[in-house]
Amino acid sequence: MTDFEWTRQQFDLPEGMIYLNGNSLGPMPRASVPAMTNFLTDEWRTELIKSWNTKNWFTQTNTLGDRVGHLIGAGAGTTVVGDTLSIKVFQAVAAGMAMVPERRVVLSDSGNFPTDLYMVEGLMKLKDAGYTLHTPAPEDVMEAITEEVGVVMLTEVDYRTGRRHDMKAVIEKAHAVGAVVVWDLAHSAGAVPVDVGGFDTDFAIGCTYKYLNGGPGAPAFIYVAPRLLETVEPFLSGWYGHEAPFAFDTDYRPMPGKIERMRIGTPSIASFALLSVALDIWDKADMGEVHAKSIELSELFIREVEARCPGLKLVSPRDPAARGSHVSFAFEHGYAAMQALIADNVIGDFRAPDVMRFGITPLFVNEADIIDAVDKLERILEEERFKDAEFQKRALVT
Repeated sequence: MTDFEWTRQQFDLPEGMIYLNGNSLGPMPRASVPAMTNFLTDEWRTELIKSWNTKNWFTQTNTLGDRVGHLIGAGAGTTVVGDTLSIKVFQAVAAGMAMVPERRVVLSDSGNFPTDLYMVEGLMKLKDAGYTLHTPAPEDVMEAITEEVGVVMLTEVDYRTGRRHDMKAVIEKAHAVGAVVVWDLAHSAGAVPVDVGGFDTDFAIGCTYKYLNGGPGAPAFIYVAPRLLETVEPFLSGWYGHEAPFAFDTDYRPMPGKIERMRIGTPSIASFALLSVALDIWDKADMGEVHAKSIELSELFIREVEARCPGLKLVSPRDPAARGSHVSFAFEHGYAAMQALIADNVIGDFRAPDVMRFGITPLFVNEADIIDAVDKLERILEEERFKDAEFQKRALVT
């Protein structure tokens, strides 16, 4: 059972801040500082290279991978962490392509996070001519899953609107026509219940710096279905995925039958130290209760905004079962209004062209935060503070 007052106390948020941006970068756990100090003083400084054995650095890709895997319905030994999400997109889609070499269509959607599409575009340039990337509107994806499609690559929760694909239905149709499925769970892991094992997905990837609170640049993860572990091709073949990493053979042989074959190069052990203490919080959380509380808070936020903030239009699905754990409103002056909110210590973010996005994360957000945030937004709109010159200049990161 999740004690949300306990989880709230585990985060080191600045006094007076209402943080509605955990869907983009989770806040720092209080345990992060001692964890990093321990890594520096009791591991790297003291043990130096011995730590690969004495502190189990070498196997943390897997031990942390299993802990992340638990949050997405993955069995032990099917998930590893390391590298970046973009790299994991490339890795998973390339492996999927190899499983159906006669098919030349990768299906995504127009709402997918752009870097996922960029990685596929780059991958196709390395392949023989004839590959195409098809990106229909999200609501048209099911109809577009045909026998021409080799790989279906989708982000379960839309990064702008929070719209959620029906994972089970997509997988069933894709498998029925012989296609491979890759899920990006960047806005799902730690936000909504996921069951990659129960739904028999082929590959799943995601990041750990959003809802999982691993810190900026925290490692990504990749899940591979157990039935594929013996045959999946690791196209990025680094030493960390070798059958015998310390034999130093000049020819690559992937680790047979294990998720280790999807490891690539030396990971950031410092980032692992931060991710580990963040997962200490998640180890005590019940994902079903987290999701239920997220819906409760999101519904409260939507009701309050629609009752008190004219000019804002809900662009997230009305049905809470059809969205993730963030809520988005379109507003003509969305960027400036968000900057005014941030100046008032309510931290959300903006997505072009006009979307104000708010992450509702029960681990550290409660009902009082929601009401206070809407109070401030209402005043900004009434006073038209979004028209102030200081809020018009676009920052490098929005």
